[in-house]
Amino acid sequence: MNKLKKIARRLFKVEKNEIGNGLFASLEELLAIRKDAAYMRSLNRKRSFSQQVGDIKSAFKGRGMELEEVRAYSFGDDVRDIDWRITARKEQPYTKIFNEERDHEIWAWLDLSPQMLFGTKKELKSVSAAKIAALLGWVSLENKDRFGCVIFDGKNSYVFKPQNNRAQLMAILKKIATVSEIVLNMPLTDEINYAKSLKMLEQNVKSRASVFVLSDFNGNSDAEKIQLAALAKKSEFFLINIFDVLEEIPPKSGEYMVQYGSKRLIFDSGGKAYQKDYRSYFADKRKKLQSFCSKFGCRLIEFRTDMNIAQNFKIF
Repeated sequence: MNKLKKIARRLFKVEKNEIGNGLFASLEELLAIRKDAAYMRSLNRKRSFSQQVGDIKSAFKGRGMELEEVRAYSFGDDVRDIDWRITARKEQPYTKIFNEERDHEIWAWLDLSPQMLFGTKKELKSVSAAKIAALLGWVSLENKDRFGCVIFDGKNSYVFKPQNNRAQLMAILKKIATVSEIVLNMPLTDEINYAKSLKMLEQNVKSRASVFVLSDFNGNSDAEKIQLAALAKKSEFFLINIFDVLEEIPPKSGEYMVQYGSKRLIFDSGGKAYQKDYRSYFADKRKKLQSFCSKFGCRLIEFRTDMNIAQNFKIF
């Protein structure tokens, strides 16, 4: 582990007391994500006043339609809810308060398999995925939604059934942090049964739940596609594609050595044909994911590991 920490300092340029950032998701980092959830909710409220509302569907529920009470308007209340009849009679603004929709399930399937241990800037893909899962958990808790999670380490699946309480979320975040670090010492393998873990998720998901699958989607087996399609038909479905900048943009011209497990390869990135093929590979993968979402009515969300989560991950 000391050797891995030294590598992390060189790769991600983190200070000694910040070790864990970039290489694995520490519990402290996952707890700190709560402030991003509050920021995103406040940003969403500001957007609601804009006349140019986008057509991107919210990942979480909207307002309920059952009127609960009418009370004096307070700063920050939605102006669309002002009761103009009572406002005119009382000669001061009053607003309608609605009951929120209850008992909504939010599920996250989190890929922390060894395949996600890749990153060239800021952090590994597994770390970005872990942070986004934590963000979904915090937003669910604040929305009074029930949050469940399946954590997949490439071999085992750890299932947390949906609940709406802080203790449950703490248990999920602790498990994510533990698995995120343990997986660093797991051997790399091409034989990862994503479909079995996704099947486990599908068996636990109720209809009308919102389901987020966080992965780099490099498995791409027929069995995996079948399970993703089954989840899309059963729920409000979101594919969150986690990728590194080096997967999208080829390296500068020159010779490079790469290693995967015990295998090493030296390649030259200088040729125009290589640069073209490199970009085409990622573009084709993106196109296939977009085609899948178009076919099954789900939404594709892309996130690059060097980006700020709160500013670039749009779930509202």
